[in-house]
Amino acid sequence: MMNFIDSVIEYEFLQKALLTSVMVGVICGVIGCFIILRGMALMGDAISHAVLPGVAISYMLGINFFIGAVVTGILTAVGIGFISQNSRVKNDSSIGIVFTAAFALGIILITVLKSSSDLYHILFGNVLAVRPSDMWITLIIGIVVLGSVYLFYKELLVSSFDPIMAQAYGLPTKMIHYFLMTLLTLVTVASLQTVGIILVVAMLVTPASTAYLLTDRLSVMIGLSALFGAISAVGGLYLSFTYNLASGATIVLVATTLFIVALLFSPKQGILLRAIRSKRSKTVTV
Repeated sequence: MMNFIDSVIEYEFLQKALLTSVMVGVICGVIGCFIILRGMALMGDAISHAVLPGVAISYMLGINFFIGAVVTGILTAVGIGFISQNSRVKNDSSIGIVFTAAFALGIILITVLKSSSDLYHILFGNVLAVRPSDMWITLIIGIVVLGSVYLFYKELLVSSFDPIMAQAYGLPTKMIHYFLMTLLTLVTVASLQTVGIILVVAMLVTPASTAYLLTDRLSVMIGLSALFGAISAVGGLYLSFTYNLASGATIVLVATTLFIVALLFSPKQGILLRAIRSKRSKTVTV
């Protein structure tokens, strides 16, 4: 552990990797709470895969891949909504159609560009190679996302728990939905360099699900989810650096370990503790 701390102090690339990972862990944790409460984990998976053609086009044009990824992510969210609202095709089917088509297009574009190394980094992440520009963009996205959640917390809360009541209050539920999709796209794009397209959905869902097992209050859930995301990022980066493992996959496995601990030992929802209480109650009854 001391060797890792000394390396962080000494090497600038490791400092950038650590800061970027923590920022990604926090914003994924915050947005992930609304994603799982709305039952939209599949949408997170869709947008994370659908940004690939935007990344490829950005490389083709010689611009920052954040720009292309954000544009294609937002277009994907709009396309999914358009198909599900204007046809008999249900939402989950429209998600499957749009994101697989976009992902396939992205693979073809990158194959044409003959850029397999860039494809590998985008798919699986490479936080140790993060550039200063990527770190600053991630910071800006983090400020925008956290600021938006703070400003529109009540609207997001009501529309997430009771969409019918939100409509009765006159809240623009469709606009809120697409606003959340935009934030989700920004978070996904910010996570590309850290955990990659394939694993970003895990960082959106796993810390938030861990927090969901520990509390019934949304405000506490958001705080815990952000904390678990940050812990996963630091722990994953430490293991990745120490044992020369893939950074994105290691971060996700740390997040999954935290979820398993909560699943087993959560005071109210923990499987083991519920089993012990059930056994005790049966013993007292007898």
